[in-house]
Amino acid sequence: MKKLRVAVVFGGRSAEHEVSLQSARNVIESLDRERYEPVLIGIDKEGRWFLNENSIQLLNAGDPKLIRLSDSSHEIALTPNGAGSSLISLSEYNSMGKIDVIFPVLHGPFGEDGTIQGLAKLANLPCVGAGILGSSMGMDKDVMKRLLRDAGIPIARFVTLTRKTRDKYSYKSLSGEFGPVLFVKPANLGSSVGISKVRNEKEYLEAVERALNYDLKVVVEEEIRGREIECAILGNEEPVASVPGEIIPHADFYSYEAKYLDDDGAGLDIPARLPVHLVKKVQEIAIDTYKTLECLGMARVDVFLTADERIVVNEINTIPGFTRISMYPKLWEHSGIPRNELVDKLIQLALDDFAQRNQLKVSLEL
Repeated sequence: MKKLRVAVVFGGRSAEHEVSLQSARNVIESLDRERYEPVLIGIDKEGRWFLNENSIQLLNAGDPKLIRLSDSSHEIALTPNGAGSSLISLSEYNSMGKIDVIFPVLHGPFGEDGTIQGLAKLANLPCVGAGILGSSMGMDKDVMKRLLRDAGIPIARFVTLTRKTRDKYSYKSLSGEFGPVLFVKPANLGSSVGISKVRNEKEYLEAVERALNYDLKVVVEEEIRGREIECAILGNEEPVASVPGEIIPHADFYSYEAKYLDDDGAGLDIPARLPVHLVKKVQEIAIDTYKTLECLGMARVDVFLTADERIVVNEINTIPGFTRISMYPKLWEHSGIPRNELVDKLIQLALDDFAQRNQLKVSLEL
């Protein structure tokens, strides 16, 4: 059989650029070369697309702090033509061949928020993971929380502010409603970038300013004291859940540094040490969250488990990390699906959804 050309897209215009590079290496290494021909596309922080030819070319690949795309002379563009899409070299103005499916490994804005998914749809290409709607809702913590709340799924109490509305909310008023410890987060970002845990007015004001450097909206929410449990989801119309795992932060909270820079930043307990009834409850809430936000392909749902066995959804990640320490592939490995088989399933799910949507009528029958 002819190999499918899989465009693995990584990097991007996001504060999670470096995490994306680490994730992409593992996805590429997991592709079955007997079935797939990887086409490696790196996007730099200015938004330029580069063809990385036969291998992912990175500088300082072993250092999460300094890792970055290497220089390349092959700047490219994706050109939709209805029947599929080709890559065009912007330096030589010639076609570099068609691609069959996009596998985005882009964390954060300009990738996980529906942008690359919209491009894939315009280009008439299958795209691994959630579509435009699921991606954008999953990325925006404000919209996500409102939808989950309306669906009856437990979340932390929160408010959303902007530069124009920030003066309506003080630490005193919010701590009086939510408690003395607050979390301040950019609404559209992941990997704990820009997140602060605050306990007084000074910390609160600094945290809001820091978060507004990353996004136009900021979510301020109450602290939920409990164990940090994560569950991986796989599938389209009938998604399934992995065994849950537990994050055990060694710092005040599970920060970006603890996730990616400090080898001793957190412990992982897979599977999480939970009784059967709580495992089932976590899996059910994770699947309900996935369906409510109309996700496809994959996602990781993060929840808090309180001492009185309440489960509170923290967030969903529609393009979860694939780094060597990331929970999503680890959870599926412990659930019986090795990384290479997982990547294969994700590609097949994208192809299945694409085929189903292409059966929809595009002409009016009179």
